[in-house]
Amino acid sequence: MDDKIIIIELGFVNAFLIKVKDGFILIDTGLPWQWENLEAKLDSLGCLPEKLKLVIITHGDFDHTGNCAKLQEKYKAEIAMHKADAFMAEKRVFLKRKARTLAAKIRILISRLRHRKISFNQFKPDIFLTDGQSLVEYGFNAKIVHLPGHTKGSIGILTDEGNFFSGDSLVNDKKPSIAIYVDNFQELESSIDKLKKLNIKNIYPGHGKPFPSEGLTYE
Repeated sequence: MDDKIIIIELGFVNAFLIKVKDGFILIDTGLPWQWENLEAKLDSLGCLPEKLKLVIITHGDFDHTGNCAKLQEKYKAEIAMHKADAFMAEKRVFLKRKARTLAAKIRILISRLRHRKISFNQFKPDIFLTDGQSLVEYGFNAKIVHLPGHTKGSIGILTDEGNFFSGDSLVNDKKPSIAIYVDNFQELESSIDKLKKLNIKNIYPGHGKPFPSEGLTYE
C-alpha cells in the first residue's frame, strides 16, 4: 500500500488523506459526530489550517459528507463532488435505496429509524467533478471515474499508480464486494463493467479495509 495515503477511521466509515505537493487532499469527511476526531487527526498531520488543498466527496451520503460544512466554515476548504449528488448536500437528503442482501435490508430499516434523529449541516459544493477529470492541478496524479449505481453522483478516484478510492461503489464488509445498497441496478452494472476495464491494483473502500483488486469478484 502507498505510504502517501493516510487512512482515517471515523466510526464505520473511512476518510483518506493524500500527501501531495505543498499540501494534502482529503477524500470524504466521515460522520458528523466524528468532527473532533477528524479535526484532531488533520491538525496532528500538519494539514490544518492552511495545507488542505481540496476535499473530494465520493458521494452524497451523510457518513461521507458529515463534516464538509465545518471544514468550509472554519478552514475555508473547497469541497468537490459530482453534481448529481449535490442536492443531497444542499437539502440534507437521505436517499432511499434497495439492499442486495438480507443483512443489508435489516440495516436499512435500522438506519431509517436513526436518520430521523441525525443532524448534519447543509453545504454547497464549491467544485463539480466530471468523469475523466484530471486532478493534476491539485498536485494529485489521479482522475475522476463517475460510477452511478449506489447514488447518481457516485465517483471513484484512480491514481496513476493504480490506487482506487471507491467510496461505496466497492466495499469490504466482511469480504470485498460491489455496492451493498443500490439506487439503480442497471447503472451499477454499467459502472462495474467500466471498472473492469481500468488498471486498478489496490482498492481503498469507504467501508472496510483496503484490499488488492484480485480480492474482488464483482459479485
